[in-house]
Amino acid sequence: MDSQPQIVLNDQRSIPQLGLGVWQTPDEQAGPAVEAALAAGYRHIDTAAVYENETGVGAGIRAAGLPRRQLFITTKLWNTEQGYDTTLKAFDASLARLGLDDIDLYLIHWPSPARGLYLESWRALRRLHEEGRARSIGVSNFTAEHLERLIQDSGVVPVLNQVELHPRFQQRELRAFHARHGIATQSWSPLGQGTLLTHPVVTAVAQKHRRTPAQVIIRWHLDQGLITIPKSVTPSRIAENFNVFSFRLDASDLAAFDALDAADGRIGPDPLTAAF
Repeated sequence: MDSQPQIVLNDQRSIPQLGLGVWQTPDEQAGPAVEAALAAGYRHIDTAAVYENETGVGAGIRAAGLPRRQLFITTKLWNTEQGYDTTLKAFDASLARLGLDDIDLYLIHWPSPARGLYLESWRALRRLHEEGRARSIGVSNFTAEHLERLIQDSGVVPVLNQVELHPRFQQRELRAFHARHGIATQSWSPLGQGTLLTHPVVTAVAQKHRRTPAQVIIRWHLDQGLITIPKSVTPSRIAENFNVFSFRLDASDLAAFDALDAADGRIGPDPLTAAF
């Protein structure tokens, strides 16, 4: 754990910069994947209630046998559970499935603005934080507009915003907003859901460093100061994705990656229009 970089959050707690994501990982595969990741050196696992694999994640954590305080576990509140009381119940349900007494980071998964409940949900997260059961609290897929409203209403700045972010969708304006407010940026779909692994710019940089395309993309995230959570269920690939701390990209590599940013680079839903 000491060999990998940490990002200090605005509540003065630290989060490992590289973690394992388990989106679209079936519950029965999540346990072995988490166990393999922890054996490879990961200490940061990112799940969510809607992934329906918190039980498997918890099993993998227990199987690894590591001290709880060495781990950083994130889960998320799903949209249908937004609201003050329902958020508190949803948190308890996530804790039970994970088999944990607390969560290192609890996130509102989407603003879901049509529901108009994310301010109430944030009030519940603040209570969970005050109780010490959610050690840090943040959001996911929030735009600057959503963040401004949240901060103005509560006076409490999320520690982190987890958003779609990869070389073809670099979110520079949102990252600048985060920097001004002391919000860490975390990247989901950091490999562009695999679409970037054969891009000629990426493969050229990978060949130059004698690394895999995934490794150089993950290194790009780390070099940008981003927190990132690439997903895999294959033990060899999980370990390979973690083997990125002994090299860095140079200025020409970073310039090449910067040029990949595209107005049409978004792959996932737009938080402003997502209907779920």
